[in-house]
Amino acid sequence: MQARLSTMFQSLQVRNYRLFAFGQLVKLIGVWMMFIAQDWLVLELSGDSATALGVVVALQFTPVLLLTLLSGRLADRYDKRMLLFIANAFWTVLSLAMSVLVLTDLVQLWHVFVFAALLGVANAMETPVRQAFVSELVGTALLPNALSLNAAVFNSARIVGPAVAGLAIALFDVGPVFLVTALSSIAPLVTVIRMRPTELHREPLPPRDERAAATVLDGLRYVARRPDLLLPMVVMSVIGMSLFNFQLTLAALAKTVFNTGAASFGLFSTTLAAGALVGALAGTGRRSRPSVWLVLGAAIGCATFGTLVGLAPAYWMVVALLPPTGFFMVYFAQAANQRVQLGTDAAFRGRVMALWVLVFLGTNPVGAPIIGWVAETFGAGASIWAGGLLSLTTALLALAWQLRRAGARLRFRILPLPRFYVTEM
Repeated sequence: MQARLSTMFQSLQVRNYRLFAFGQLVKLIGVWMMFIAQDWLVLELSGDSATALGVVVALQFTPVLLLTLLSGRLADRYDKRMLLFIANAFWTVLSLAMSVLVLTDLVQLWHVFVFAALLGVANAMETPVRQAFVSELVGTALLPNALSLNAAVFNSARIVGPAVAGLAIALFDVGPVFLVTALSSIAPLVTVIRMRPTELHREPLPPRDERAAATVLDGLRYVARRPDLLLPMVVMSVIGMSLFNFQLTLAALAKTVFNTGAASFGLFSTTLAAGALVGALAGTGRRSRPSVWLVLGAAIGCATFGTLVGLAPAYWMVVALLPPTGFFMVYFAQAANQRVQLGTDAAFRGRVMALWVLVFLGTNPVGAPIIGWVAETFGAGASIWAGGLLSLTTALLALAWQLRRAGARLRFRILPLPRFYVTEM
């Protein structure tokens, strides 16, 4: 048992990665608290409008759509550690400004819109760099384990953050939650400074003229020539756009369908994250690149349970279905991420991971307003199961395409019913 635990957390033996993981955990707990508070604030300021909630989510992710590929190019040209510090410092300043507005009761709905868009800029610049930086922290041998632990850190924060936020909003309102978010975002700044650059697993940067010649278009061509990278990205783009909108849909489901408060929204988010944490830890023992069959199987599981959440008629059924949904959601995203990272040459990793972040997060500006409109027009449940069915269809089509590409042929044969003859004795 001890050997299993040691293997599961072995990346934490690396000092630089340990600092990185701690900083991310503290910041992400605050970020998830902020998401809950932000969504609740939007519903209060807009008169329970799911469409307004969809607009906020779209504004939050539009910069990802516009700027992520540029960030990936920067990651392949400059020091990733310094880029992380700059992006996190920008996030901290924005969080402090928003907390002041909320605490002084000066906040208006358009303030939330602007705040979401600017945070999206910080996120667009930070996420691809952070994804590509992990390999420098631990090296290739420990990369699958480190990526799994990243997902575990993310989902641990996703468990703690919403649960604390739901209680804090009920006791103190949303203002203190925004302040805690701002303070927690200082942690990554401190941990990045304390890292030892000499212990990073860095390959020498290309000469300046080669770095200048490294274009976004080259990264796109690289992925286009690699079906093994393209398939998980296509599946993720559809699932990310149509199903990974639980920040929006669970808030609407809690308040408009089951007529519950912030604590119940926090419970939905926490149970989803609990399953997601188990899914993240389930992949920590992986030592090699996941197969395409594992990725597609997890995608089918994610889409199936997501559909069932939307169709569930009772509150307790939603709570029961969210853990397996979270499990397959993260198991799929993690396996697809590992398949992409471990199949990419180091010279292209920043740009490829930027494209990954684009399909993972950048589809939200397209999907969130549509999902919000569906939730407001047909109900929050319909917005979830419709996205689940679209995701399931995409995963099954990808599976059929991969089977065909692998040389398999799907043959369906209708067998005649057996004939029974009665003979005389």
